[in-house]
Order: sequence, then C-alpha cells, then structure tokens
Amino acid sequence: MSAPHPEIPDAESLTVEFKSDAERLSDDELVEAVVCLTNGEGGTLFVGVENDGAVTGLHPSRPREISGLAAMVANRTAPSCQVRVGEVSVDGLRVAIIEVPRSKRIVARSDGLVKRRRLKFDGTPECVAFLPHEYPSRQADFRAIDMSGEPLAGASVKDFDPLQRERLRALIAGNPRSDKALAGLSDEELEGALQLTAQHDGKRQPTLLGLLLIGRRESLSRLVPTHEILFQVLDGAQVRVNESSRSALVEVVEWLDLLSRGINTEQEFNEGLFRIGIAKVDWGALREAYNNALVHRDYARRGAIRICWEADQLIVSNPGGFVEGVTAENLLTTEPRPRNPALADAFKRLGLVERTGRGVDLIYTGMLRFGRPAPDYSESQSDLVKLAVSTAPADLDFVRLVLQEEARQQGQLPVETLLVLTALRRSRRLSASALAVELQRDEGQVRRICENLLERGLLVAQGSDRNRQYLLGPQLYRSLGQHAEFIRQAGFSSLQQAEMVKNYVREHGRIKRAQVMELCRIGPEEARGLLARLLKEGVIELQGERRGAHYILAPDKRQL
Repeated sequence: MSAPHPEIPDAESLTVEFKSDAERLSDDELVEAVVCLTNGEGGTLFVGVENDGAVTGLHPSRPREISGLAAMVANRTAPSCQVRVGEVSVDGLRVAIIEVPRSKRIVARSDGLVKRRRLKFDGTPECVAFLPHEYPSRQADFRAIDMSGEPLAGASVKDFDPLQRERLRALIAGNPRSDKALAGLSDEELEGALQLTAQHDGKRQPTLLGLLLIGRRESLSRLVPTHEILFQVLDGAQVRVNESSRSALVEVVEWLDLLSRGINTEQEFNEGLFRIGIAKVDWGALREAYNNALVHRDYARRGAIRICWEADQLIVSNPGGFVEGVTAENLLTTEPRPRNPALADAFKRLGLVERTGRGVDLIYTGMLRFGRPAPDYSESQSDLVKLAVSTAPADLDFVRLVLQEEARQQGQLPVETLLVLTALRRSRRLSASALAVELQRDEGQVRRICENLLERGLLVAQGSDRNRQYLLGPQLYRSLGQHAEFIRQAGFSSLQQAEMVKNYVREHGRIKRAQVMELCRIGPEEARGLLARLLKEGVIELQGERRGAHYILAPDKRQL
C-alpha cells in the first residue's frame, strides 16, 4: 500500500468517496458517484483510491491534464453540476480529487439516473436510489417548498375529526399564550387562518398541517403513515413505559403532557423568600423540546419521533436532520429556519411554542438556570436531530445564585449570561476565545457580553487584550459558599507569575518587560505592576535604561 497523503482521508464517509481507476472507471460510474454526493451533503470524490483507502492511482490511459473531467461532469448531469478537479501525487501515483458541492436542486445523470448518498446503520456510507416520494423532503431542507402547507393528495374535509376540532378550540380558549383572534372564527375561517385547508380545483382540501392537527386517526394512518410518536421510560435495561400514538397533534400534545407528569417529578427548593419546585427537566424547556420535534420533523421520511426517559437523561429525537444553514454549532445564533413553516406558525399562534421562534433559547435557559449542563445536540446526523438533556439533580448552590441575581435585576437572566456563568463555574477561568465556543458567538461579541458582566460585578478579569481571562466575581463565589475558592483562583495567578519570572531569571540571567508579558501572557500594565512589586519586595533589580532596561535577581536572592 502507498504511503498516506495528507489530502486523502483514512476512510470513506458521508462526504468522502473512493473510486478505483485500476480498470479505468467509466464516465457513467464517475458521474453516478458525483450525482450521489451532490444529492447528499456534497463532498469529495477521490479517483485512484480503493475502497480500503489503498492508493493505486489513475489509469495510465488518463490524460496528463484531467481538468476536462469537470466539463464532462457538467455535460452529463441535469441540472448541470459544477465540480472542481485537482490532482495529487502519492509515491508517484496520480490521484484525482473532485470537489462536489451540495446541490439545492435534485441532480440526475443525463440518462435520468438519480441517486443520493446516505449512511447505513453501521455508520458506513452507501449510494442508493433517490425515489420521487423523497424529493419533497429534499426541497423542504432548502426551504424551497413548505410541505406542511401543501394540499394533501387524497384528503378531503371529511378526514377532519370533529372531536379534534373541539380540542383545538379548547386549546385556543384555555392557553394564555394563544392568539385570541382565532377564538371567534367559524370553522372555515379558522381553517383558513391556520392554513388547515387550501383551495384546490375550486374546493377546500386539507393540507398536511390540517390533517396532522385535527385529522381522524384512521385518515392519518392512511394518508400520513410516517406520523408516529414513541414514548418510553427505561430503568436500565428494563422498559417501564412503552407507549405510541398516531393521533392528531392537538391530542398528542395533551398525551405527552399527561405521560410526563408521572416521570418529571419535582424537588422542592427553599431559600429565604424563594420556594420553588425544581423538576427533572424544566417544564417550559420540556414542552418546547417535545413541540419542536413535532414541528420540525420530516414528515416525508420514515421513522417515529422518539421520546425516551433514561436514568440520567432525556432523549428527544426526530427524523430529518437540521435544515440548510443550521448546525449544532450555530443553533443559538442562526435565524429560525423551520422545515415546516405553516406548522411552526400554527404552533406559535396556538401558544404551544415560543412566539419568536427562539425555542432553543428556552431549552437552554431551562437547563442552565438550575446548574445543569447545556442541551446536547452533538449526536444529530444528516437525517436525524437528537437532543439529550440531563436529568441530574439541580445544583442548588447555583440555583440560589441565579435566583438572587434575578431578584436583584428584577428579571430572568438571559441565556448568554447563564452560559458564561455556567462555563466559569465549571472551568474557573476562561478567555474570550474559549467562551466564544460556548456561546456560539464571535470573540468580539463575547468580550462585550463579559465587559457588561464585569460592570455589574458578576465577573472579574485578569490580564489584558488577548491574554485577558474572566473569573466569577467574589460575590458569586460568596453566594456559592466558596469565598476561599475565589481567593485561590484570583490570587494563584499572581503568585505563579512571580515564581515564573524568578525561575526565568535564574535560568537566563535576565528578563525584559516584553518577555514577562509573553511568559505570563499578560498585558503591558500587568507586567509593569508585577515587576514593580518584585522590585519593591527586593526580589529583582533594574539595570539599564529605556530599550536596554532589564531585570536581574537581587544578589541575596540568587542562591535561593
């Protein structure tokens, strides 16, 4: 086997495809591989590499200039797929590297073949037929269509369930967050206002949203067979609860709430004037997590929404990955982009989800206010969104801190503040660049947030510029009953820096202020102050002037 090359991955993945060219790969096979990638997540095609990663090189008959492959691919795909072609050499063997973009439109080979790339159950990739019934799902990912607002083929208003319609009206009347303008509407007006029906061939026809919201169970099973919700409670390997539902969503919302009441138990917290019940998962966050799964799932894709309570966490997963432009790394900052806009709007007007579309913030806040870890979306995949939230006992010291600060400010702490406090509670001290990862914001935004918290006394800072680090303020450590910890965190750095300077001078004989800044990662003012303190204590002596100024150990300190 040839030696590995830094540009060639070790193995295939969803976005990496190897193709052997030992027998000269046909144009049809090459274009098929491109079509498969562009209809998936895009990626890179390596021609001249075996499936196991062994580099065997391009066929000898390949021309020296392979840039013509891009034109061939463009001419053999519809709509035309624009790829970039490059080449590397590995131990004298040529390998073509074809970069394939993710297409917003469904791409076919010129003879009509349409395929897409996906992951198998074992995590390895495969190229499979892209079937027509899967096309709407692809278009919804790019928000080219709104499946939930489209008339549903084969459905009629007779598929609406009068009982579910009454549930809908009761929800509007009883939910204080609902749009009360809906309450006085007739059935037909209500259907129009919530997009439950659409005009089709001069008749009112239920949309996917309409059938999901108030459809008969048998009609949903027949017309929307992908609609299913599983609710499970696990006790180790033992299944304590295993329920499923294919009912209309207005009933499902009640059903989930009822099932959760027996599981989401509360502990009482008493602290002075504060007396609250702390649930395993904050109820606002819990309902937002459930309803987000109902709203954002891909109803063209097989698989059920799964809600699973485990010993130490709750898992909520739904078919369909994040829509284009949304990732687990930008959930807190990207604009809301629902896969099913009509369904999302209906849930907002009914008061079931956050009206601004920032429901993720509510989930984060519901976790962080009680000293629990932030929600975890890291196991989401291209065809699945998976949310894990901790059900560990609340950190009561942190709860006390948050409640006291909220009482002082007369308002709930924003999610940015909670993220900063949680990160510093965990890591003790962090730079703006490290906090930027936690907050999903750029470093400049994080600095502004932290400087505001400095002014309010919630944080203290050490160092300056790029070396500036943030710690929880002394009153917060006091609230946590850890005042000595603050002294250790704030004071240790200064003691350590002095020792580092002394060790450096012993080793090198002298040190300059710029070297102190670099060694201790502090700014010029902090370096000047540190050196002044060591001078005053008689640890070092100043020699030279201006640019020649440097510091040496005092004579009586050189043997210490």
